[in-house]
Amino acid sequence: MGLHPLEFSECYLDSPVFREKIKSHEAELDKTNRFIKELYKDGKNLINATKQLVLAQRKFAQSLGEFQFEYIGDAKTDDERCIDESLQEFSNFLKNLEDQRELMMRNITETLMKPLEKFRKEQLGSAKAERKKYEKETEKYYSSLEKLLNMSAKKKEPQLQEADSQVETIRQHFQEESLDYVCKLQEIQERKKFDCVEPMLAFFQTVFTFYHQGFELANDFNHYKKALQINIQNTRSRFEGTRVEVFELMKRIREVPQEYKQTSPISSEGYLYVQEKRPPPFGSSWVKRYCTFVKEQKILHMVTFDHRSGGKMGETESVTLKSCVRKTTDMLDRRFCLDIEITDRPGTVLTVQSLSEDDHKFWIHAMGGKEPVRQYLGKTYSKERGIDAQLDDVGLSFVKNAINAIETRGINDQGLYRVVGVSSKVQKLLSLMIDEKSNDVDLSTCEDWDVKTITSTLKLYLRSLPEPLMTYGLYKDFIAPAKGGSPESRSQAIHCLVHKLPEKNRLVLGLLLKHLATVAAHSKLNLMTVANLGVVFGPTLMRPQEDTVAAIMDLKFQNIVVEILIEQHEKIFGDVPGPSSPGLSAPTRQSKKLSVRQNRPLAVYNPKKVDLQTVSPTSPDVGSNSDEASLGSNESVSSQSTASGTPPEKANHGRILASLSTGDTLAPNRHGRQTELHVTGGGGKRAMAVYPCEAEHESELSFQVGAIFSAVAPSREPGWLEGELEGKKGLIPENYVEML
Repeated sequence: MGLHPLEFSECYLDSPVFREKIKSHEAELDKTNRFIKELYKDGKNLINATKQLVLAQRKFAQSLGEFQFEYIGDAKTDDERCIDESLQEFSNFLKNLEDQRELMMRNITETLMKPLEKFRKEQLGSAKAERKKYEKETEKYYSSLEKLLNMSAKKKEPQLQEADSQVETIRQHFQEESLDYVCKLQEIQERKKFDCVEPMLAFFQTVFTFYHQGFELANDFNHYKKALQINIQNTRSRFEGTRVEVFELMKRIREVPQEYKQTSPISSEGYLYVQEKRPPPFGSSWVKRYCTFVKEQKILHMVTFDHRSGGKMGETESVTLKSCVRKTTDMLDRRFCLDIEITDRPGTVLTVQSLSEDDHKFWIHAMGGKEPVRQYLGKTYSKERGIDAQLDDVGLSFVKNAINAIETRGINDQGLYRVVGVSSKVQKLLSLMIDEKSNDVDLSTCEDWDVKTITSTLKLYLRSLPEPLMTYGLYKDFIAPAKGGSPESRSQAIHCLVHKLPEKNRLVLGLLLKHLATVAAHSKLNLMTVANLGVVFGPTLMRPQEDTVAAIMDLKFQNIVVEILIEQHEKIFGDVPGPSSPGLSAPTRQSKKLSVRQNRPLAVYNPKKVDLQTVSPTSPDVGSNSDEASLGSNESVSSQSTASGTPPEKANHGRILASLSTGDTLAPNRHGRQTELHVTGGGGKRAMAVYPCEAEHESELSFQVGAIFSAVAPSREPGWLEGELEGKKGLIPENYVEML
């Protein structure tokens, strides 16, 4: 796991964990700053100390080889992986040149030193400046907050209101500064991948021109250079798209922060000031603690944390809540207080103070109060824009009309789909085209609407649908293959997932991707390569339901999915995945010895398995119930391709169980769990192999497609069956067979 994404909503919570995340980002930028400084120093040595050229080369190569970029999120794209590995590749080139003693380094000041120093001063320097402002605002806010909370409740109401207003202003300023700082940190983390590597790439190109025998070495380097340039350009393009989405999210959160406040049905958390009583004559003190209240267990976890002491976290104390009572100001000269009775220490009452009236209501509600708590309100593009776009016949007609117009009038226009139309015209055209009374305009011949307006309208229509074309439900399944696996496994998984889409979604998606493939085929003129189209249509065709920075960081994987769909649209939409499909891989199967079978597929174990004792062999709902079960893991999705919209392990699961339940009984073990099926009469059930299998353990059976098994029964191993083949008994992967 790399660096954690910094959620904008956490700026308002300002939890200790959030502060720890910020510190890890700051440490990474400090490490980058030290790395650039060291690289700059090494470059000077190469220029000024030619007599020690070999030593300088080794040091420089070592610096490159030891540094590694951190990344935000749980996975990297292939481009990012290549960029991360590029420093090691550069190091290997230098070692090779040092062995041959043919390196002559010139002109590195302009190609390497200045860009790196510029990045360090402008980007990392600005991050340091933002950091100081952030720490200053932190100190200012929490000092003013404590001063406010220490005010006597007996003061006049105007004075109290004025003090509240001042602190509220300071709080808003602090939170705005926090949002800016978090955004800046993540922007630089992403930017450094290409701003640091690209100058190095230029440096290597400059050096190669002065080598003795440099021509051959430059040829060796040329292929890698071109690939890396594509990786950098792809990463930069994805960064630009991600940055726009991040700014939009920050803007929405800044406008209505309460709608994005993180809430949980399981727990509530925030800061409370806890009164710690001391023996006379010392009185009592108030200590700020970050509290998490677990609602079901009624446990309150409290950890001491002071932002002004370097963010050091103290020990955690936990108490069990018995009751919570609002404390009035005539009992204690402080506002927003609660008395908490705890079961751990009978008769002991813990007095805590919340940060504001709203916070007071929040804790009262969390601990058993009746005040309502604001809930997150989801948004859709269509509601924001006031557009009633639907995936119906009218919408399908518009998609066909727009595609025909674009391919007829503007297939060679530079920046097709990149260049946007005037917003008011786009809105007007979409409103016109989704109205049944006025949608008969032929856009391919109508000169009233230019091509960029049509392309922008098509994108707006797709974004304005109540649900993305590739659906919320399959979003994580589509993203999972893009985060790992071979190109073949990615393609197979996406092929299978496309055929799980609703029929109309799949129809429109097929039309659109066929069109995008046509656009990409004209990329020499319109400059819209598959990668560029992936950047444009990734967030248009698929997006998550939640608006978070972590979700936005998956934009790059959305782009990869769309690229695969464009490149292989003929196969994906032309062929239904199935057992007869060429290149089909067998479904996953359970591995009992993980250390031996790390590369073996895993069995799809369905926790919603139909109970063998309750299912009637003639029940019509068995198959449909099993279809609703999940695949079990992303790994199984990415390693298989199946013949229909439902993978065989899901479609056949209920049918196999129903077949086996006829005339069979389950024997419960001593723990009361059903473990073994005893077949009675007729030699048991029979099954036929639909995939070949090679045994990896003596308890398993090896077989080819078409093999017939007898005496088939469920096994104790989830996902496996027991059966007999050619007189030998053993285990059979459940999703490799069909019952006869």
